[in-house]
Amino acid sequence: MITLNETHDPALRSWVTSANDGKTDFPIQNLPFAIFRRQGTQQSWRGGVAIGDQIVDMAAAVQAGLFTGEALAPAQAAAESTLNHLMSLGNQAAGALRKALSSILAEGADQQSIVQTCLVAQSVAEYALPAQIGDYTDFYTSIHHATNIGRLFRPDNPLMPNYRWVPIGYHGRSSSIGVSPQDFQRPCGQVKPADADTPHLQASPRLDIELELGVLVGQGNELGSPVGIEQAEDHVFGIVLFNDWSARDIQPWEYQPLGPFLAKNFASTVSPWVVTLEALAPFRAPFTRSEGEPQPLPYLDSEDNRSAGSFDIELEALIETPTMRAAGQAPARLSQSNYRHAYWTAGQMVAHHTVNGCNLQPGDLFGTGTMSGPSLDQACALIELTSGGKNPVILPNGEERTWVQDGDTITLRGWCQRSGAARIGFGECVGTVLPARAL
Repeated sequence: MITLNETHDPALRSWVTSANDGKTDFPIQNLPFAIFRRQGTQQSWRGGVAIGDQIVDMAAAVQAGLFTGEALAPAQAAAESTLNHLMSLGNQAAGALRKALSSILAEGADQQSIVQTCLVAQSVAEYALPAQIGDYTDFYTSIHHATNIGRLFRPDNPLMPNYRWVPIGYHGRSSSIGVSPQDFQRPCGQVKPADADTPHLQASPRLDIELELGVLVGQGNELGSPVGIEQAEDHVFGIVLFNDWSARDIQPWEYQPLGPFLAKNFASTVSPWVVTLEALAPFRAPFTRSEGEPQPLPYLDSEDNRSAGSFDIELEALIETPTMRAAGQAPARLSQSNYRHAYWTAGQMVAHHTVNGCNLQPGDLFGTGTMSGPSLDQACALIELTSGGKNPVILPNGEERTWVQDGDTITLRGWCQRSGAARIGFGECVGTVLPARAL
């Protein structure tokens, strides 16, 4: 596992003053990666690194000769139009680049005047997907979410018996994953009400959110070569926020016997900034199971995973309705949770995904599944918050929401904060629902 080094020093400050206020998501201790260009231009997409409210244009920085030695190859890869090449080089190469970036962005850096010419304000940037996502697998790692959903359909037996033994997942559709801010049409599909004899096609009124994290694969593995739990995190590049939108009325009619289909593949939104595992090192947490829970099978268990396989990442979902927007009101919080509540770690997801010989590729995406916590206010989907649509959420302005309505904007946020470490964040993951296209 990646350990602490000089780049994590909470006393480290940047000559980019906006990185030093203690509130920004992007202090010098973070340095996440994205793919960007200036808004309203036809510039080529290129890699960038966030520092305060600025972006280090990696293409310009490489051209300016700011990187040498071990940092040169990953810097060149980070300047490309996707991060796949950088991901493929592995965490050691990314770590060398991180140290070089930290050095040139720190107060007193000799290269300040050169780096300043390579900065672009985030306020004038637009983003593309951080990587070409070849494959997408959605896991189901919150036992609280799984239990809440199961209770709606199987009150006497909410949790399936395999859940405590197998990191449950399904293969999703990568082509409809979009970068924040994403606007998308309300999905249509077959719906069969309980009192109807036949299904019919309609726009889904039961549109839901799913507050998740996305785990991006770094180095891949060859077909037929499982990745052991001890090496699993070597194959994880970083983490993003992820909203896996769901059509709750389409889902129950179609998901038996083969699982989610049209209810899930119409849109999924990722945040643009990829926070590396190295940046998250100060916020590792033990992976524990409650008393009475079975321990993972040996291929999913290791001393490192038990001692520090989890991460302390605060998560929240907010809603802005058209009425709130028109009145200039701030978005309202729907939910707040934490990644600590995950029943399976990122390393366990990699180990299980490959134990049958499945080959992962740089840029592949794992969804963690909805990150609900143990109490109702930590439920991270409306189907849980409203008890399947029976109890609407009352917003501060008096509006009610059972499901996401047209014009609603959902914003996901995530951050890490503790005493003795610099606060780091993930930026925002924003999605807005547009009316369905005419049938």
